[in-house]
Amino acid sequence: MSQYWLVKQEPTAYSWEQFAAEGKTDWTGVRNFQARNNLRSMKLGDPVFYYHSVNGKAIVGIAEVTKEAFRDPTAAEGDWSAVELTPVKPIQPPVKIDQIKREARLRDVPLLKQSRLSVMKLTKEQFETILELAKSH
Repeated sequence: MSQYWLVKQEPTAYSWEQFAAEGKTDWTGVRNFQARNNLRSMKLGDPVFYYHSVNGKAIVGIAEVTKEAFRDPTAAEGDWSAVELTPVKPIQPPVKIDQIKREARLRDVPLLKQSRLSVMKLTKEQFETILELAKSH
């Protein structure tokens, strides 16, 4: 039974294009307890939306969890985790935040309710609704 996720990253720091070119990445550097716990809940094969924050503000791709939670090698101290993500496909055109805000079925999506959270869980319905928005443009 898949779970559904969304990760956020500033494209100036690590863009979808860079991620796609590299073919996989360790999702490190998360220093928020709720986001860390979300990383720890991710399972092999779970689909993950890739969201460009700050510049662009849009879901630009779909990734997949290819290694479950492990100790974050970038953490000098503390109990932090990372996962490995692999790109699956870009979303063209990207689904912009304004489209998400206008969609009534997404009014409770964490992207709108907890906009600072960098790793968030989505329901299957929210994930599928966003995919519908992507196909409708």
